[in-house]
Amino acid sequence: MYPNIICTRNVSPDVIRCECHSDRDDVPGLGYSICDDRGYLVDVLQPIIDARDEIKAAIRREKERDDPDEDRLAELEGRSGALKWILVACFGYQGFSNAKFGRIECHEAINAFAREILLTAKQRLEAGGWRVVHGIVDSIWVTPDPDVDDEDREDLETLAAEITDRVEIRLEHEAHYDWVAFVPQRESDAGALTKYFGKIAGDDDFKLRGIEARQRSTPPFIENVQRDCLDRLDATRSPDAVLDCLQDAIKRLHAGTVPIDQLVERNRVSKPLERYTQTTQNVAALKRARDQDLAIHPGQDIEYVVVDDEESSRERVALAHEEIESYDASYYETQLVRAVESVLSPLGWGRTEIQREIAETRETDLAVFTETERG
Repeated sequence: MYPNIICTRNVSPDVIRCECHSDRDDVPGLGYSICDDRGYLVDVLQPIIDARDEIKAAIRREKERDDPDEDRLAELEGRSGALKWILVACFGYQGFSNAKFGRIECHEAINAFAREILLTAKQRLEAGGWRVVHGIVDSIWVTPDPDVDDEDREDLETLAAEITDRVEIRLEHEAHYDWVAFVPQRESDAGALTKYFGKIAGDDDFKLRGIEARQRSTPPFIENVQRDCLDRLDATRSPDAVLDCLQDAIKRLHAGTVPIDQLVERNRVSKPLERYTQTTQNVAALKRARDQDLAIHPGQDIEYVVVDDEESSRERVALAHEEIESYDASYYETQLVRAVESVLSPLGWGRTEIQREIAETRETDLAVFTETERG
């Protein structure tokens, strides 16, 4: 949405707060003027937006085919994603303090327009018989207002088209969810801005944003367990089923039966080794790489398995290509609990409650084992 705001509202460093229209209040809530002359940022971004729109249209056409070409879809998705990040970076650059071609007033104006657009959409949807559940950046979730009769509720496609005409930025009815959960911020009851998961109606998979299964650094084992937990939650609507899944995974960890390649973490190196000031896992891995004359440069990935997280030296991890005989089960258990916390926290389960449940189960298992040995 932000790049479209730049182009439809003519937000650009060379035209915002212009002296020729200083008496105008073009930006809602800020009082900034925007010149009628076309800004250079619009000339830069509009061709990229148009190109991405064409790619997205091609993606939709491919998906509508009886036998979609998965390789073709992957290529199109990659091209669309690349253009998306160029567009997003152009927005972020406007707020960068050392930007040579950015301007903080542009960043402020874009956010002000975004708030106004989201508020306009919210008000119109509510007037149409829908209750807003959540809204973030360029997305809004609604559910039928229970106080409005079904026959009085307006169609979402129709509302989306009307809002599009009003705000001059396309609002699409993306999907209907059987259910969706917004993950609270850790140490807070407030929902996180970008973390959620849900089941799209008629789809076998889940829509995931921000949680561990979507994070590139998450080991495959943790990702798979989290996805299994989501399957169980969807099937049973029961936290107990999710906790059973967690317990099974923890037992496998401590039994040493999880394949090493399923525990590999992949992190991007952000700077040269000598510029790090904290003794992180990345630093330990970079030191091991240096010892083996492996050159890992900023921007590249480094892959490793945590073998003893209590260590502060290079013995903390082992590189993925090394012969690895053991792993730190307690460390990976902590990562499992965090992943399951993401699944259960929308239901009111925090890390403390999950760990207490784990501890009680262990005590029960130990008691059964003791009685068996005694008998």
